[in-house]
Amino acid sequence: MKFVSWNVNGLRACVNKNFMEDFAALDADFFCLQETKLQEGQIELDLPGYHQYWNYAEKKGYSGTAIFTKKEPLAVTYGLGIEEHDREGRVITLEYDNFFLVTVYTPNSQNELKRLDYRMEWEDAFRDYLTGLSQRKSVIVCGDMNVAKEEIDLKNPKTNRMNAGFTDQERQKMRDLLAAGFVDSFRYFYPDEEGIYSWWSYRFKAREKNAGWRIDYFLVSEDLTEKMESASIHTEIYGSDHCPVELVVNL
Repeated sequence: MKFVSWNVNGLRACVNKNFMEDFAALDADFFCLQETKLQEGQIELDLPGYHQYWNYAEKKGYSGTAIFTKKEPLAVTYGLGIEEHDREGRVITLEYDNFFLVTVYTPNSQNELKRLDYRMEWEDAFRDYLTGLSQRKSVIVCGDMNVAKEEIDLKNPKTNRMNAGFTDQERQKMRDLLAAGFVDSFRYFYPDEEGIYSWWSYRFKAREKNAGWRIDYFLVSEDLTEKMESASIHTEIYGSDHCPVELVVNL
């Protein structure tokens, strides 16, 4: 089964930049979006053969997630079940016979780290949520997790240390999540690969220079490790300041 995740940074804008063509070419069984920046009724996508699930932020034009799937789930859950964390449309969970699929748009710590304390609370709640799911069945979690875990995961680690997305605190939370029983699929296949990123600032010709960050992930619970067939980052696809990431799993 092919899984794709993409932070589209505004789906309506992305649709005007070949989204439908890219969607068709990727031909995923499960296609997860983050940062849709939509309210209900603001877009209608004609996706024959796919079930569509949307989680909207209360704030207009902000955050939001979606999953399009060829396989109808047993159940759909929106959010973490914690009111303070569920106002921004950041999480969708689909349950299937032998696994959960979770897509997430992790809160950004923002300029001057003004949201870092909230981010730390979020990280703990999200990790607890995932570990709870993993006690029931296998878990695949994907999305923009807003952290480059190691120096290899961004172009300029020295000058970005303690900037949002590369603070010691955020990096430790990602390590804590992996230590709780999850595997970073891309690093599983490419432990030492450099220069492969999933996000580039729109400023300073960052994408042209490949001055990027790898902040979009597929993590799987450890019991799925040997069932992974491939992981890839589609740096050739534009349409957003992020590119799609992909995982193929034999389920």
